[in-house]
Amino acid sequence: MAATKSDDLPEMEYRFLGRSGLKVSALSLGGWLTYGGHIDEEGTFGCMKAAYDIGCNFFDCAEVYADGESERVMGKAIKKYGWKRNDLVISTKIYWGHKFGSNRANNVGLSRKHIIEGLDAALERLQLDYVDLIYAHRPDRQTPMEEIVRAFNHVINQGKAFYWGTSEWSADEIAQAWRYADKLGLVGPVMEQPEYSMLKREKVELEFAHLYREVGLGLTTFSPLRLGILSGKYNDGIPEDSRLAQTQVEFIAGLWKRTGKDEFAATVAQVAKLKPIADKLGVSQSVLALSWVLHNQNVSSAIMGASKPAQVFENAQAIVTYKKLTPEILAEIDTILNNKPPAITERF
Repeated sequence: MAATKSDDLPEMEYRFLGRSGLKVSALSLGGWLTYGGHIDEEGTFGCMKAAYDIGCNFFDCAEVYADGESERVMGKAIKKYGWKRNDLVISTKIYWGHKFGSNRANNVGLSRKHIIEGLDAALERLQLDYVDLIYAHRPDRQTPMEEIVRAFNHVINQGKAFYWGTSEWSADEIAQAWRYADKLGLVGPVMEQPEYSMLKREKVELEFAHLYREVGLGLTTFSPLRLGILSGKYNDGIPEDSRLAQTQVEFIAGLWKRTGKDEFAATVAQVAKLKPIADKLGVSQSVLALSWVLHNQNVSSAIMGASKPAQVFENAQAIVTYKKLTPEILAEIDTILNNKPPAITERF
């Protein structure tokens, strides 16, 4: 049975964001593909309130999510509930700002112009004076790395952001940013936001391994349920109210073009074999998947997506369940999924 607000919810765990002194909730809430999009305003308010009630202090957004509407509705929720700003860690991401101006040439990418103007526009939509975290939403290989590093340090020095990081960058690109930052006496990217789940592991577990040691990189990972596949909701087909049924969403439509029905069915069949493990632990497959992500201590926060408050309350169980994942259970999961990166000899 899914947890509700009235249930005895576990105490939230807070982890340092990489080597910084900032603590973020191990579970956080993101607005990708949901808030400001196919979830209405009241639905967004309910999910954010549920996340706050379970102890989440970190809420993640981006200028491109729902063409800026995700930022707007998150900002409205903060005002609606009167949450204290110093209790919250709010992030946004800059790269795709072409919806907000007629000159698309300078509204996309990581030029100094777009980083500064894009953040100003995001703050206006959020109704905030600053964000705690600002991300480069993708690498920009046409803008010099020195310009990118200097621009993010500029907005930090202005007090419009406290930390900067990257999303979906390669290890080499993150290392290069740190080389420029060290050379210039500036701040490098403290955190990376990659996709990470039982079904997508290699970058986090292999490619970034040296960065945890060398620069203390923190991770705020997204899609821990791999678009809901790991929740088990698709074991018997695609429900009409599910995320993958939202074919009007550009990303979902593109996903179906890239992933054939046979490949999807094979993945779902494999994931269904995880259900006995979840049953043995007394949790849903969603909680098992989130717990698996949290078991990696390089993950500062796992960003949840939720369309209903009940999902948030249920996911809170991952805070205690991840501690029950013994080496034997982890090995059983690896055997079922058969996707453990070959260079990994033990779990983090």
